[in-house]
Amino acid sequence: MLPRKRGFVDGEVQDLHNKAPRAAAHQEEEEEEVTRGDAMLGRAPEIDEDLHSRQLAVYGRETMKRLFGSNVLVSGLQGLGAEIAKNLVLAGVKSVTLHDDDKVELWDLSSNFFLSEKDVGQNRAQACVTKLQELNNAVIISTITGDLTKEQLSNFQVVVFTDISLDKAVEFDSYCHSHQPPIAFIKSEVRGLFGSVFCDFGPEFTVLDIDGEEPHTGIVASISNDNPALVSSVDDERLEFQDGDLVVFSEVQGMPELNDGKPRKIKNARPYSFTLEEDTTSYGTYIRGGIVTQVKPPKVLKFKPLKEAIKEPGEFLMSDFSKFDRPPLLHLAFQALDKFRNELMRFPIAGSSDDAQKLIDFAININETLGDSKLEEIDKKLLHHFANGSRAVLNPMAAMFGGIVGQEVVKACSGKFHPLYQFFYFDSVASLPVEPLEPSDLKPENSRYDAQISVFGAKLQNELEHAKIFMVGSGALGCEFLKNLALMGISCSHNGKLTVTDDDVIEKSNLSRQFLFRDWNIGQPKSTVAATAAMTINPKLHVEALQNRASPETENVFNDAFWESLDAVVNALDNVTARMYIDSRCVYFQKPLLESGTLGAKCNTQMVIPHLTENYGASRDPPEKQAPMCTVHSFPHNIDHCLTWARSEFEGLLEKSPTEVNAFLSNPSGYATAARTAGDAQARDQLERVIECLDREKCETFQDCITWARLKFEDYFSNRVKQLTFTFPEDAMTSSGAPFWSAPKRFPRPLEFSSADPSQLSFLLAASKLRAETFGIPIPDWAKNPKELAEAVDKIIVPDFQPKQGVKIETDEKATSLSSASVDDDAIIEELIAKLEAISKTLPPGFHMNPIQFEKDDDTNFHMDLIAGFANMRARNYSIPEVDKLKAKFIAGRIIPAIATSTAMATGLVCLELYKVLAGGHKVEDYRNTFANLAIPLFSMAEPVPPQTIKHQDMSWTVWDRWTITGNITLRELLEWLKEKGLNAYSISCGASLLYNSMFPRHKERLDKKVVDVAREVAKVEVPSYRRHLDVVVACEDDDDNDVDIPLVSIYFR
Repeated sequence: MLPRKRGFVDGEVQDLHNKAPRAAAHQEEEEEEVTRGDAMLGRAPEIDEDLHSRQLAVYGRETMKRLFGSNVLVSGLQGLGAEIAKNLVLAGVKSVTLHDDDKVELWDLSSNFFLSEKDVGQNRAQACVTKLQELNNAVIISTITGDLTKEQLSNFQVVVFTDISLDKAVEFDSYCHSHQPPIAFIKSEVRGLFGSVFCDFGPEFTVLDIDGEEPHTGIVASISNDNPALVSSVDDERLEFQDGDLVVFSEVQGMPELNDGKPRKIKNARPYSFTLEEDTTSYGTYIRGGIVTQVKPPKVLKFKPLKEAIKEPGEFLMSDFSKFDRPPLLHLAFQALDKFRNELMRFPIAGSSDDAQKLIDFAININETLGDSKLEEIDKKLLHHFANGSRAVLNPMAAMFGGIVGQEVVKACSGKFHPLYQFFYFDSVASLPVEPLEPSDLKPENSRYDAQISVFGAKLQNELEHAKIFMVGSGALGCEFLKNLALMGISCSHNGKLTVTDDDVIEKSNLSRQFLFRDWNIGQPKSTVAATAAMTINPKLHVEALQNRASPETENVFNDAFWESLDAVVNALDNVTARMYIDSRCVYFQKPLLESGTLGAKCNTQMVIPHLTENYGASRDPPEKQAPMCTVHSFPHNIDHCLTWARSEFEGLLEKSPTEVNAFLSNPSGYATAARTAGDAQARDQLERVIECLDREKCETFQDCITWARLKFEDYFSNRVKQLTFTFPEDAMTSSGAPFWSAPKRFPRPLEFSSADPSQLSFLLAASKLRAETFGIPIPDWAKNPKELAEAVDKIIVPDFQPKQGVKIETDEKATSLSSASVDDDAIIEELIAKLEAISKTLPPGFHMNPIQFEKDDDTNFHMDLIAGFANMRARNYSIPEVDKLKAKFIAGRIIPAIATSTAMATGLVCLELYKVLAGGHKVEDYRNTFANLAIPLFSMAEPVPPQTIKHQDMSWTVWDRWTITGNITLRELLEWLKEKGLNAYSISCGASLLYNSMFPRHKERLDKKVVDVAREVAKVEVPSYRRHLDVVVACEDDDDNDVDIPLVSIYFR
């Protein structure tokens, strides 16, 4: 539960039946009083940055403020409505009002995770309130039961309907469309394996930011005096502009006409150049410098009301181009279902051919009225599937569409990201079992899984309940997966088992997405808390929670028997290294892996299916480009460089140096011996840092810490800059005769310290406090008073600085170290060790330092204050735009942007694939990998890539194959076994050790030894008792001396 900031106290959440307008108005009056009070005091709506940091990284402050002021109605609290409400409450809208006039049925438990069996018979909306409120007590949650009126909609900025007749939807949408200001209207349905979304945000809706991406920038290298003008950029950074983009120029020297801030359109965009639609022949001549920045203008969308759009839907948003003809048919199918329900007052019965035919007849009749838009052919088999599952709200579909619709609500509230315009249809009929289902298979069993049984049949439901699943990770993805699996009935029998592992603990920043956690769980293991919460969703879930990191070091826990018992593996990880390891294990044991990931509004899913698809490790993204070390340390040209340097200095001063001090103090002789053995520039630098901490820069009082911070300021932001510009003056030239300070280099200016500058004083305070912490020095109360701190700083005498001749400053972009070796290193090290030993004798007994590890998510610890201060002072040196502490946290803390909506969508898509995996028998063309970007929005689904096949003679194999030999064989027998396959083995290795190579004569002595004995002697491999085999890698050639990559060879010697 999040800290209570606004809303009803417990017990005050009440049914607002027929009282919604008055209650909402009263609620707004209370909020207006708070807002007015804030405004009078100059306060903006408060954002808890510790809680919402990952979401802020996606939306920014302005969007979050708009969300905090938005009231949303969600009508229909089956699984889809519950998922939408969950995502909105986590996002932090002002209020969510739930509307539903139906009572909870056992049927609802297959998709609404807020409900339990004890809720059966209660109003569906009211039954959800308590658990929904737990997710975020800062959001006002209320309910309306009974029939809604149009007038009640005026209390909301956005209304969402998940179970409404078309006639009523048209009536409500018309009211919302013509209301002033317009009310955003969203209609979404999940019917079995089919789903739809319709959006109408009014006659004119302004999109403030169509994609949420940072504006592209470039560094200018030249601008021609032409018509049109050619602009070239520096050659170490590609331009990301596109034809038609608008850009503005700044800092252009020689051609000041371009610095007027006017957006200019570009064309002929290339990786390192573009042309301006402008005549620059009369402008000044370009000299140097210049930044070009993309301008993202607002976009106005004109939505059609539902009454018009249903007849003329325009272009549908596509998700799968192998089904390009599907959306028009589904547009028809949902209308036919609406007619069926209106006339028969019920859904089609699963397995009823008569009902399916009636729905098909409705579709045919509607189609006949469409004129030029009439479909030439109607897929009756697809409509049969549609009719069968039409009553069911399946959890994976609800999760997927809950993510999509939740994001559309955020867009409607804020203008952030491009809305869905206007219809989206999706189906996953490929998730159905391969074998045809009989009507008897679909009959309800009076269980919580009846909705799922009505689509997939009782046989697959039984398979799901008996499944043995390994889920790796229980963070944001993991919480969503656990909820989905519990609702689907996965591993919900004594024969089934879900094993979840995660070695992480819960932090406050998790609570805005990882909805199975509450604030009282902070500090507890994620896997244990998440598993316990999942068992409250479905008490029959058979789950074991572990806190082990899945890695080579834990293969005694996740041993061969464990892996061999699994039916599938679900990854819920946040790093590539762990993903690669799990992928390798799945390939080794030939287990399906369902992979997914998110980045802000983007998500992707990948199915890794034995023998059908390539594995996760078969394709890798290129590594991120790293700025050269000399750029970061001496020639930064953007704030990222400044923050990278700031983070490095923080760790060097406050973590690494104190750690080195403690290493020396705990074992002086051993430390000295290690320094002598290393004998290099790095060892010399480490000794000098230890001496600085214990002698030259040792602090005993808080005033010492202030002095240290003030002198560091002078060193970093004045003296070093003076030395740099002395070594390389502004008019310096390179050896080739070009100006040294040409783009992307920026000529720096030293800073002059002033205690009247709040940002400089803030830097000194943070540096002083953290320095005091490393020495265990208490911080006096007066340090919190800026005036007294300034007085203490102004007393410090700062020595004059004179630049030195002959100082080497690294300019080589390929250099990996700033420390330069010296012929005298050994002598200097001896001198430093002697000095250090003498200093250590003057220290009090038990003296030690307190290293500080960087922690970005605690705003009271001054870590980010110091890093932001470091970076901004450096940015000021180089005339680089400064950033606030939040933006600094995103970059220096390497925060991965994350929101609940894309996470929900990714897990829903994965679980639709899980049906296929556990049913078995599906072909590769039935599976789907997905890339989606909810911001644009874009949905791209495609068949997975098959694995690469290697052929040799009449044999073929892929990465999924492993060759096995039974028996405790010798090396010679292994070579002969391969020779029979036409393969000449010339090298055999185990782990990192070479067991045999044909080039080494002495290796022939090993030929008659058992392979396992050679591995024990040479590679020091002891095969654990739980393992029956030894794996070896064999390099082979064919008879024509061509290398042949063969599978891993497993020798089962036990």
